[in-house]
Amino acid sequence: MSGPHAPPLRGSLPQDGEGPRSSPGPGADPAWGGPAPDLKGTPRPFKVLGVQQIAIGGPDKLRLQTLWVDMLGLEKTGTFQSERENVDEDICAIGSGPFKVEVDLMQPMDPEKKPAVHATPLNHIGLWIDDLPVAVEWLTANGVRFAPGGIRKGAAGFDITFLHPKANEEFPIAGEGVLIELVQAPPEVVSAFAKLAAQPA
Repeated sequence: MSGPHAPPLRGSLPQDGEGPRSSPGPGADPAWGGPAPDLKGTPRPFKVLGVQQIAIGGPDKLRLQTLWVDMLGLEKTGTFQSERENVDEDICAIGSGPFKVEVDLMQPMDPEKKPAVHATPLNHIGLWIDDLPVAVEWLTANGVRFAPGGIRKGAAGFDITFLHPKANEEFPIAGEGVLIELVQAPPEVVSAFAKLAAQPA
């Protein structure tokens, strides 16, 4: 699957084979390592539009398929494999059109390696964001911790990044144990949610 995606933040896309970046200093923005913009207290300049995906992990994705595809009737729309992310997943869907929700059924390529996508059965949730780079910039400036990796292309072809499940001293706001994926919504999804919001209650 492919779709429009937002331009990456400065220096946020590690190249294949590139080692881990040095940790940014205090006050630095982890998305690109430079000084964080002073955006504290400014109005939120982005919107969370809706749920984009739910990712479910297990040691055997065929067992997950038995429930989600065979019993509950979800449609399998694709597959994705990544040795770097240690994941072999089937991409399924609930609904259709701009309000479709992706359900990823994931198993590890090697159960002895990390990340262990099967260790947390409800692995993560994904949220549609209308302007992902702006969201990352504003959230970081307001103390939200992001997982390493910056903005990059996800399995479904959209730009993504992750909120870290655990806060730290420098970034005291995080997922409180939940891994949260932020996903750049394509124009048709942004438009559909705008029309929905404009309808009378």
